[in-house]
Amino acid sequence: MDSRTLPLSRRRFMKATAFVGSAAALAACTPTGGGATSPPRSSAAPPPTPLASVTSPNPTPDSAATVLVKDVVEFELHGPYKWNGGSVTLRLHEGRLDGEPIYYVRTDTSDQEFAAQEGLVHVPLLQVALQKKGAVGRLFLFDGGAEGQTTVLSTGPGRDDFTPLYRVIRATFTGDAVLLESAEAVDAAVAAGRLAVEETEIVVNYPTVKWPAGELPVDTVVEKALEGGPLLGPPDLAIMTATFKLHQCFPESRYIVTDTSAVPMAPMMNIQGSPGTTGLAELGAASTITVFGNGLNGPGAMGFQPGIFREKAGLPSWSPLWDHLTAVWKDPSKAVLLRSQAELDERVAAGEIDIFKGTPDTGGQGFVVNCPSPIVAPNDFEVTS
Repeated sequence: MDSRTLPLSRRRFMKATAFVGSAAALAACTPTGGGATSPPRSSAAPPPTPLASVTSPNPTPDSAATVLVKDVVEFELHGPYKWNGGSVTLRLHEGRLDGEPIYYVRTDTSDQEFAAQEGLVHVPLLQVALQKKGAVGRLFLFDGGAEGQTTVLSTGPGRDDFTPLYRVIRATFTGDAVLLESAEAVDAAVAAGRLAVEETEIVVNYPTVKWPAGELPVDTVVEKALEGGPLLGPPDLAIMTATFKLHQCFPESRYIVTDTSAVPMAPMMNIQGSPGTTGLAELGAASTITVFGNGLNGPGAMGFQPGIFREKAGLPSWSPLWDHLTAVWKDPSKAVLLRSQAELDERVAAGEIDIFKGTPDTGGQGFVVNCPSPIVAPNDFEVTS
């Protein structure tokens, strides 16, 4: 079956309501020192209003979507959730980090041939990450090896050097194979002449879902975009899948949220901090996204209308790494639905909207959010009240 016309065969994400206990968090992207309490908001960005009136009167059918990532198992553009979003189930992959299991999803790569081979989104901009020290980890792919040999990763969440981006390194045993389960063991095998490695220029975006010290949190309430966590149920290691909330932004991009360079803000967003992605927007590895900090009530990250990408997901100029901006209407009562960068630019030029690097509270300091788009589909968000 062609994954680009994949039907939704089951609704495993509905099981999320059976799980209890989730971390309470805020749905707005405002910085904090790492605690669970939000600082006072800027007067320019009032808190989100209830989302009861948010609907899609003419929902886009699942059949109109295009699957960009081969590892999509199933999806639904809209689910029974108050925040007016859907779900996507992605295949999990197991690797090793310092001898312990680590589980990740595969979404994007800088290399066109590798993208076609593995069914990933081709993102040329990810190549830029190689220019910054610490922006990419190492991911070892083995050609053969001892029984149980799997991919080895050099870093994971919770570490000062964590990044979801990895340089692909191909490894081949030159003699008898031994089981290698850490980057240090790989390095030692290379130094001893037992293993040959080829360091490629391929960069991949492989967001981590479960790692030795934890896993992405599950939203059991599903009322707001970022509240609770990015998952709709715990990672299923029996069938190796993870089900994410699926968000909508213009133009035609459906995305998930996994990690951010703004480490102090990560707990509020219920995702992981990825220090290694800091500064990638300035280098050009990110793609601009504008999130709305007030105005029309909606399912966007801050509780208002969906955000606007400068580029559609999957285009050569697009990146899953968001260069995060916030748009604030000077008079929220005059807000109208904006569907494109051109419409947004027009309102900014007219003096109706202020644009903030990061958020109004970050004082001009930007940050990166990793938001892969495994699916694209026509937008259907409309103003209904």
